[in-house]
This record gives sequence, C-alpha cells and structure tokens, in this order.
Amino acid sequence: MGQAAVKLFGGHSSSKVACANPVMENLEHRTEVVLLACGSFNPITYMHLRLFELAKDYMNATGEYNVIKGIISPVGDAYKKKGLISAHHRVVMAELAIQTSKWLEVDTWESLHKDWVETAKVLSYHQQRLAAKSSDYSPQASPSPVLPGGKRKRNGDGQDLSEKKPSAPQKKRPPQLKLLCGADFLESFGVPNLWKLEDITTIVENYGLVCITRTGNNAEKFIYESDILWKHRNNIHLVNEWITNDISSTKIRRALRRGQSIRYLVPEPVQQYIEKHSLYSSESEDRNAGCIIAPLLKARQ
Repeated sequence: MGQAAVKLFGGHSSSKVACANPVMENLEHRTEVVLLACGSFNPITYMHLRLFELAKDYMNATGEYNVIKGIISPVGDAYKKKGLISAHHRVVMAELAIQTSKWLEVDTWESLHKDWVETAKVLSYHQQRLAAKSSDYSPQASPSPVLPGGKRKRNGDGQDLSEKKPSAPQKKRPPQLKLLCGADFLESFGVPNLWKLEDITTIVENYGLVCITRTGNNAEKFIYESDILWKHRNNIHLVNEWITNDISSTKIRRALRRGQSIRYLVPEPVQQYIEKHSLYSSESEDRNAGCIIAPLLKARQ
C-alpha cells in the first residue's frame, strides 16, 4: 500500500475510515498560510492570477497547510524599471482583476512609498500585520451554567460557578507568510548586486518561497548550486505548472504597442481600463529608459 493510502486509512481496514475524504479534514490542525506576491504587475495578467491558484492547490494538497489569503503587492514607482507606468494605474488594474476572487486582495503599502522598498521589508510589514491581528483574537467566554428555575450551578463548596474568573485570552497563532514567485524570480537571486545576501537569507529562512516552475526549468539545480538556498531548501516549495501559461506583461505591452488585441490574455475589466486610459504605447515603454533599477543603484551607493 502506498504512503498516501497508509496516511489516508491510518492502518485500519474500517470502511468508515476508508471512505474518508482528505479534503474534508479538520482544517484546525493545518498551518494557515498567506501568500504574498511582489512585482511590477505592469499590467497584471491571467498568468499572475494563475500563480496564486497553483500555489494554493499545491499547499492545500500537502495536508499540512491551509491557504487563507493571497496578497498582491505592486512595486512603487521608485523601482525605476524600464516601461513601468504609474503605480496608481497598476494598483487599480490589479484591483479590477480580482473583483470576482474571494481570497485575493491588493495591498498598496509598498506602492505608496516614495522610495523603493526591499522585498524583505515588505514581508516583514505584512508579517507584523498578521501577528497583530492574531494577538487581538480571544475566544468568547462561555455563559455561566444555569439550572432549571434560574438557579446558578454551584460546586461542592457552594461557590457560584458564575463567579469564577474568566480564563486569560488565548493568542491565535499567526498564519505563515510565504513569498509567491515564478522560477525567473528565484533565479534572480543569482544576479550580481540585485539582492543583498542577508535579504535572501531572511526571505528563505524566516518566510519561505512557493515557486511556480515549468518543465525544463532548472530550479532544483539552481537551489543545489546556491549554499543559502540549499541550506533552507525545505522551506522552498517548488510547484510544477503542468498546464503552461506563457502570458507575460512584456508580451502584453508589446501587443498593445503594435495595436494588437489582448482580449482573453488579461481580465476584461483590465483590458477596458487600459483602453480607456491609453496606458501602453511606445512612449510609455521608454519611461525610465537609461535609469538604473533601484536595487542595483542602491548597491552602488
């Protein structure tokens, strides 16, 4: 019998246990997870949304995790990437893209900063928010037991049980925050001066990665060849994208510059917003031309 079957049946032959559905397991025993994706989202596409769905399916299928939320955090204008349009437009498009989602949200904290914010600091900010929300949690006090006739139940010493002091509020364990990315993001850790080594360590050690990879990617090899990633490999979840989606923001912008249709490549409200505001053109693609992106510029200072 396979390992999955042994885990499912728990070593028993009872038909009642054999019919158990792993999907119906009590989620209280699972670790709650929040997925955070940082990036340009210039513009947001169906590919970005699919990353969240793939990661959620994978993490939930392990039986150890319960993904409760996904956060989209567009980078600020100070990143200075070539062709990067205003953060305001990118945030609005992201919000339009998730209108029908019940678990995704867009956060503007990173995008509103005047200066570029390192990804490690964005993770720290969201982890602190999750911890603060968890510390506010306390179970409701159970009502005092009342006997028929309105009399309070008393213990053997005649003490009214309703006079007992309520137990101290219990803190709920905060969800784990994990950085969601693609294989290209993972491999960017190897680009000289793009990342500080202490930031890479913080990300993979304190939070962890959920990386969507495709057949042909060498994510495993890249992790093997990096001492930092190899050390924390158990905190890096590689998710294979079997139904490949080759849509990219770069290709979307290219099609728009050439007057080609992007319908069915981005959510319809996003397409309408782009057309209404004429967002992408040859002129917009030249924005920040000649600029050094913020991480590399900071490394030179």
